[in-house]
Amino acid sequence: MFNKLIMKPLAGLIAGLLFSMGLALSGMTDPRRVLAFLDVAGRWDPTLLVVFGSAVLTTFIGYRLVWRQDGPLLTSRFQLPALTGIDRRLIGGAALFGVGCGMVGYVPGSAMASMGGGYMSVWLMLAFMVLGWCLTRRKPSRP
Repeated sequence: MFNKLIMKPLAGLIAGLLFSMGLALSGMTDPRRVLAFLDVAGRWDPTLLVVFGSAVLTTFIGYRLVWRQDGPLLTSRFQLPALTGIDRRLIGGAALFGVGCGMVGYVPGSAMASMGGGYMSVWLMLAFMVLGWCLTRRKPSRP
């Protein structure tokens, strides 16, 4: 059997492949679908809502199963976020994220799944997303 050093990255790879296959099968790698979901005054496409609902349901069931276990399989303890409050930085970041997604029609997951499609817009969006991460790392952390 593989040791934990190999199993953890392998589990991440498998989860990433399942996630990207789900995005591709649902059509969420097409930015026009995402933009159509945001066009509530025009030809609104509720497909993204169904994908979101499926993700919430899967997560709800998955967490119920995981929390019944004594601990995680591939690490020593569960890693939960230390910050759980809602503040201006969280709301501002969420707003910027939403505006960025609305401008290009990609969210990070669908952009990653679309990298092989040969669209320069995907690579440009991902480059600026990484730049944003780097810029926020320079800011002081929240209290």
